[in-house]
Amino acid sequence: MSTVVNDERIPNNVHLADDKKLQRALEAWQPNFISWWKDMGPVGFQEDDVFLRTAVSVDHDGWAHFDYVKMPDYRWGIFLTDPVADRKIGFGDHYGEPVWQQVPGEHRNTLRRLIVTQGDTEPASVEQQRLLGQSCPSVYDLRNLFQVNVEEGRHLWAMVFLLHSHFGRDGREEAEALLERRSGDANKPRLLGAFNEPCTDWLSFFMFTFFTDRDGKFQLLALAESAFDPLARTTRFMLTEEAHHMFVGETGVMRVVDRTAQKMAEAKKDHPDDVRAMGVIDLPTMQRYLNLWYSLSLDLFGGEISSNAASFFAGGLKGRAKEDDYEEHRALEGSYAMDVVKDGKLLREDVPLRNAMNEVLRDAYVIDCQRGVDKWNRAIEAHGIPFKLTLPSRRFHRQIGIYAGVYASPDGELIGKEEFDRRAGDWLPTEADKAYVKSLMQKPIYDPKQMANWIAAPKQGVKGRPVDFEYVRHGAA
Repeated sequence: MSTVVNDERIPNNVHLADDKKLQRALEAWQPNFISWWKDMGPVGFQEDDVFLRTAVSVDHDGWAHFDYVKMPDYRWGIFLTDPVADRKIGFGDHYGEPVWQQVPGEHRNTLRRLIVTQGDTEPASVEQQRLLGQSCPSVYDLRNLFQVNVEEGRHLWAMVFLLHSHFGRDGREEAEALLERRSGDANKPRLLGAFNEPCTDWLSFFMFTFFTDRDGKFQLLALAESAFDPLARTTRFMLTEEAHHMFVGETGVMRVVDRTAQKMAEAKKDHPDDVRAMGVIDLPTMQRYLNLWYSLSLDLFGGEISSNAASFFAGGLKGRAKEDDYEEHRALEGSYAMDVVKDGKLLREDVPLRNAMNEVLRDAYVIDCQRGVDKWNRAIEAHGIPFKLTLPSRRFHRQIGIYAGVYASPDGELIGKEEFDRRAGDWLPTEADKAYVKSLMQKPIYDPKQMANWIAAPKQGVKGRPVDFEYVRHGAA
């Protein structure tokens, strides 16, 4: 097992001290990162002690340490899972050949683009969520927000290490640019649409960590199959941390749903106005938020029919999630049947399998999302409420791929622009919805023993601590 060096400025298990040039380059980038964090990270909490887990190992049984730390002092580090002896390329045209420890010249630009795109999402989400601490529903949730934030920062470090160590001057320039773009900025936006979307309330945060971070999981699973071994090893360890982000989203929405259904059952009322009068979020509004964040996240997989996806697979750069589960790994034959829109009608079309790799990955994502939605619905049903949350059609509210510019209902029915615009308020959050949700979150809860009215308490705390543990020692508490 590799040894983690924790007494250096940059904790790592990549023998950074043996490469002085690389070490100096990363140590020169580090102050710029800290400056970005202080400018664009959580607002108002930089000097607070936060009970956080910090990666200290790649050993599955003891990879993290929990303790209080001020976020700017967090030990962001570089961690790769241990190499697999004699690992071979698991898919594509180079199937069965040894994996690459260095970037092949013919794949240099494409690999750099993949790494930059993944890397850009990490600081983007921190920027999107930087004000949420000022409206937190509990200290437990505040701590979870900050855990997600610091780990997104560490994931940025992971991608910057690859850029610095394998892409020379181009990589160093890309690493600087990762700190220069800003989520939602009109002049220098982040690269992907969902990461420029405002995330300024906690329902959006929970939906984001469930749906958008789950896209991140599947992108990481696909990159973990890469023939470029340093990228594969990096993303495998990132997946260890990503699981918590999705946990925050799944359980967060569950607690919101549970609280609403509980209040509805107690009052025997189901009209949204009556539900809102009780100070909780009505279920139709939750469905509209679900529709928004799910459709934005579907776009992150790229076009359904993609020559780029085919090239990535053929070249061994990006595979399918859990490639070992497939019987055939070259995908030279076979097709994928999908619905395409032609002359305003849906037609079933067979697409060469390699060209449908984005959709194959999206399929796995949809199945994974449905498992979470099923859990939320069981919570609603347990209170005797006849309402089900549903995932909308993949054709609904899409900006990327074959359904971009197509107007469809959540059921997938093709409709005209006028009808979509007329009914959009039934399907997507309205300004009134957003204002109402924000109205519930005007007063942050900094007392560990309190919980906002609109959300149920979690079933247990963090790392054996009680729910009302002082996870954040906030000066204003």
